[in-house]
Amino acid sequence: MSFPWAREYQPSNGFTRFLDEKLPLPRLVYNAVGAGYPVPRNLSYFWNFGVLAGVFLMVQIVTGIVLAMHYAANAQVAFATTEHIMRNVNWGWLMRYAHANGASFFFIVVYIHIFRGLFYSSYKAPREMIWLLGVVIFLLMMATAFMGYVLPWGQMSFWGAKVITGLFGAIPLVGEPIQIWLLGGFAPDNAALNRFFSLHFLLPFVILGVVILHIWALHIPGSSNPTGVEVKSESDTVPFHPYYTAKDGFGLGIALLAYFALVFFLPNALGHPDNYIEANPLSTPAHIVPEWYFWPFYAILRAFTVDFILPAKLWGVIAMFSAILLWFFLPWLDKSPVRSGHYRPMFRKFFWFGLIPAMIVLFICGGAPAEEPYVMLSQIATAYYFLHFLVILPIVSSVEKPEPLPYSITEAVLGSDKKAVLGENTTPAV
Repeated sequence: MSFPWAREYQPSNGFTRFLDEKLPLPRLVYNAVGAGYPVPRNLSYFWNFGVLAGVFLMVQIVTGIVLAMHYAANAQVAFATTEHIMRNVNWGWLMRYAHANGASFFFIVVYIHIFRGLFYSSYKAPREMIWLLGVVIFLLMMATAFMGYVLPWGQMSFWGAKVITGLFGAIPLVGEPIQIWLLGGFAPDNAALNRFFSLHFLLPFVILGVVILHIWALHIPGSSNPTGVEVKSESDTVPFHPYYTAKDGFGLGIALLAYFALVFFLPNALGHPDNYIEANPLSTPAHIVPEWYFWPFYAILRAFTVDFILPAKLWGVIAMFSAILLWFFLPWLDKSPVRSGHYRPMFRKFFWFGLIPAMIVLFICGGAPAEEPYVMLSQIATAYYFLHFLVILPIVSSVEKPEPLPYSITEAVLGSDKKAVLGENTTPAV
């Protein structure tokens, strides 16, 4: 978005003037994350998580490149090279723990980022493309994380690959050929490991490219804010730097403290102990479970237990993928003219007392054994999840009466003082 009051970049010396004429990279940075990018003055700490996601993406890329230098994508030695990295490579243990726990933190901040977007309706016009690109990023993250989980070639790695790729076998007619094509054979082995390693190395750079598009799309309409009210005047904004660089820096410091506490003191807390047992195709684990960030969708997959027209397994696969794909349609399912959940009383109740508890139940059931009462609870939570987005949200957005919105962002911050809202000089004349 073009703000007429945005500060113009002024090169400070001959070199920067030359660079600005030939390769205006400093101008690009200044306009993207510097004082040349005005942002709403009322952004809360929930707006920190986009920056945190970018930081943890870079952590994953850097640590992943180092680990790839020592890893061998061969079923005979993959587990041994993982142990070699842990025991013999200088700081290898730190790289692996930083990478494994970095994936968890990447998903933590992205999940919070998504739920902030759902509550504040960040998918509404004119920001639909930002949301759609964000969903693409999430899908790429899921694929990358799954392939990365296979690489240590422990018991959970092997059987997780077998179970997840086996889902494609549920597709009528073409399912089995697709499964064989994905694995390069009839079971996970060298071909699958090589393919997963190649794609796991490549996809983070694809994610980085889509993140750049995501940020580019963000700068066209500008950032959303907790009120959902659009920027009306210069008094509604502050420069991104130094106000939000400082705020993001504080949030990053807190996040890194938690991250390094996990890396150094509880490095295996979010992993599965069976993955420290080398893959054995002849020994099936008692409880096959994916990484924690897949649990809600794994619970949706297992919620279908009865054949109805189609096999239950196929219904589970369709529902699992649909649970994410329906996010693409949110800009058109939610018809409310108001964005922020703070001013939508009915929406707010269904969000906090319906969707959030349903997601918590799905997280718990996804990591639990496929037995009662977890199966029944996952069925109830799955039913509510789809009802919320496909039925409740469109109806509520059409019938609810929103609360009065503030006139402007400035009014929401400073109150209803007319002079302050309009940006008039309130200093008495001398």
